Amino acid sequence: MALGKNLKLSKDKLISEVEAKEEKKPAPNAKAETKPVATTLENTTSPKAGAPAPAAEATSAPAPGKTLAQAAPANVATSAPKAASPVAKTTDKPEIPAGKNGQHEEKKSGLKQQDSAYINEQLYKVLYALDAFKKGDISVRLTKQDNDIFAEIAEAYNSMVEMIGGVGGEVSRISKVAGVEGNLKARASAESASGFWKDMINNINGLVDSIAVPVLEVGKVLKNISRGNLDETFQIPVSGDFKVMAETINRTIDNLNLFAGEVTRVALEVGTEGKLGGQASVPNVAGIWKDLTDNVNIMASNLTAQVRDIANVAIGVAKGNLTQKVSVDVRGEFAQLKDNVNQMVDSLNIFADEVTRVAREVGTEGRLGGQAKVPNVAGVWKDLTDNVNTMASNLTSQMRDIANVATAVAKGDLTQKITVNVKGEIAELKDILNAMVDSLNIFAGEVTRVAREVGTEGKLGGQANVPKVEGTWKELTDNVNLMAGNLTSQVRDIANVATAVAKGDLTQKVSVDVKGELGDLKDILNEMVDRLNVFGAEVTRVAREVGTEGILGGQANVPNVAGIWKDLTDNVNYMASNLTAQMRDIANVATAVAKGDLSQKITVNVKGELADLKVNVNQMVDSLNIFADEVTRVAREVGTEGKLGGQATVPNVGGVWKDLTDNVNYMASNLTSQVRDIAKVATAIAKGDLTQKVSVDVKGELGELKEYINQLVEYLNVFAGEVTRVALEVGTDGKLGGQAIVPNVAGVWKDLTENVNTMASNLTTQVRGIAKVAIGVAKGDLTQKITVEA
Repeated sequence: MALGKNLKLSKDKLISEVEAKEEKKPAPNAKAETKPVATTLENTTSPKAGAPAPAAEATSAPAPGKTLAQAAPANVATSAPKAASPVAKTTDKPEIPAGKNGQHEEKKSGLKQQDSAYINEQLYKVLYALDAFKKGDISVRLTKQDNDIFAEIAEAYNSMVEMIGGVGGEVSRISKVAGVEGNLKARASAESASGFWKDMINNINGLVDSIAVPVLEVGKVLKNISRGNLDETFQIPVSGDFKVMAETINRTIDNLNLFAGEVTRVALEVGTEGKLGGQASVPNVAGIWKDLTDNVNIMASNLTAQVRDIANVAIGVAKGNLTQKVSVDVRGEFAQLKDNVNQMVDSLNIFADEVTRVAREVGTEGRLGGQAKVPNVAGVWKDLTDNVNTMASNLTSQMRDIANVATAVAKGDLTQKITVNVKGEIAELKDILNAMVDSLNIFAGEVTRVAREVGTEGKLGGQANVPKVEGTWKELTDNVNLMAGNLTSQVRDIANVATAVAKGDLTQKVSVDVKGELGDLKDILNEMVDRLNVFGAEVTRVAREVGTEGILGGQANVPNVAGIWKDLTDNVNYMASNLTAQMRDIANVATAVAKGDLSQKITVNVKGELADLKVNVNQMVDSLNIFADEVTRVAREVGTEGKLGGQATVPNVGGVWKDLTDNVNYMASNLTSQVRDIAKVATAIAKGDLTQKVSVDVKGELGELKEYINQLVEYLNVFAGEVTRVALEVGTDGKLGGQAIVPNVAGVWKDLTENVNTMASNLTTQVRGIAKVAIGVAKGDLTQKITVEA
């Protein structure tokens, strides 16, 4: 209304000036011509101050690209009369001064010469354009009809509209590019604007900056979070709602860092370092983060309890304590492992009891023939049981055969020999004992022959021939021969008595009455006969006790003898004493070996074949000590210290001892390869390498354990693949809504899968809620808020 009023005043002023000029000129028809013009402008084109413009003027607007002359309303175009007026026709123009002022004077003079209809028309064109501009239509342009003030108005108006159109276009473009397309780096250009319009564009760019910089920073931080980089936080200074958002995001990153650090620490301690009992500590968390932390802690706690219980049983078994069993409450594959370990402990208990019983019966109680009975075993346990039974059976047959021969020899029966099939040192002992029996047979035969020839047949000069004997046996042979020689010379010197004595007839005495030296000889011979009777009785008694009854330690007691008779008595006693000491020493060692005491050795001083026997028996004890030490060492290293790969080294053994050593080494080698293969797979699983499987060829319960572990690896591969896929889709590819699918799992693996799926589902809901708000902010919609529960 003010614009219309101002235009009306300007128009009236211009008309008044024109009329004033016309009144001063003496034109005859000026009054008649001017009055109708004034009336026409007054009545048809000049609205009164405060009066509304005609409806056609207020609502009509030119089409885009049309000039005002083409699009002006009909009443505007026809309001001015077409008749010539003195003003329009006047030719009296003042001279146009040169320069800008002169140009204005020329325009002013021209304006004065124009009639009021032209002025009215131009003003209404300006009014129409301004009214369109007021309504937001900037497509209207003013045309220049003449080089006057209206032309300047048209040029100024058109320039203004062009500049405002450019400003509006930039504002519309930046609104679309930044607000709709999301290009927050785009800015409006203020090159064609100036003054207020340039300031407005700069303010709009400042507004975009104020929103874009925090949003881009949020995008960068969220992108880093999605890639697993939790080192970057919201750093730029902001205020208001943006500050609240920045603090919330930074707190989220801090919680994620703390959660990831704690989960990584617990996983590292439990899965890599083997430090059980660790718990993730994430303070001041709630919702899904608290649930995830609790689930990780429950998983770690369950694993700790289960592994420690199994480890306690394994340590107990390794230390020989078979009273422990897995008692922790487990499910799934851990339940199967619990059952297998407990069954293994039961089988080991039965095996240990049976082996201990057989060893006690054979080694301590001397009860041969015992056999270990371990029901329902297979694989290496059956092989061990069979090997123990084979060893016990072989020892039984060997020891019984040796005992039979020893008993026969002790009873004076030299017809028995060791016939059992043996090898190694026992074969050497067999040969030695059989050779001893042969030597005893020869010695006894020769002594008997000489004694028979001298004592019974009266054939003097006989000598005992015992080849290849040494030591005591040679001395005994020599003594017998010496005695026979002495007796021969004496008996031959004293014919009758000597013959009688040589024939073994000690009932004869010299009865002839003699005196002198013969009387002395008679007395001596008779005393000799008496002594021989006593001597024979004592030797027979000692021989019977030692050789037949096995009573060692006997001594011949022949009183009042001297000389050769004393020497013979002493030699017999010396022989009996030596045999007693030697046999008792050998018996002590044999008894100690039978009782498992390998610290005893033959220490008696012997010579000849008995010395060889002493050396062989002592070597046997040494070999048994080495064998026992090596078997004990391998058992301790494998069973107690966990040092796999040990082998028993028993040099210079053969026969059953070599077989026993080979069987122990074969058992240790099999256990080593099997346990190392299982340990390699367990280590690979602990390190996150799920490509390894147990490949060693095993049977029985270890075969079942191999299948369980390989199934475990397959389940872990499926579980890890699914979790990795979900993590990749959610965290890297940005594909929300993924779920891990791990078929045929139960127990803790099913819980872990469900926890991962719950986490992925919650993250999907949360990220989509955040994305919705972020898109709203990007579009300039700040009414959105994150409503999802976090």
